[in-house]
Amino acid sequence: MLVAFSISPSAADDTGGVAEAVAAAVRVVRGSGLPNETNAMFTNIEGEWDEVMAVVKQAVDVVAEVSPRVGLVLKADIRPGFTGELTAKVQRGEEALAE
Repeated sequence: MLVAFSISPSAADDTGGVAEAVAAAVRVVRGSGLPNETNAMFTNIEGEWDEVMAVVKQAVDVVAEVSPRVGLVLKADIRPGFTGELTAKVQRGEEALAE
């Protein structure tokens, strides 16, 4: 499964602000060992349902440590039996554009 998610702290303490809270969430994802990428709007992660959702929860939890309120936007592409789709979907799109 592929998951694109965005975490938004409503506020942060004096230890570094919103950017540091988001960076802490991205560190969780990167430390998970699952395929992932971060862009200007979302972090994408690929894996099995339980492992991906556990990483998303852990990322939310680290943001909640410094913010009294956390927003989460999540979009999932659930396609059992497929792996490597984090890059393969993009490759198929690029190939179609090249035609």
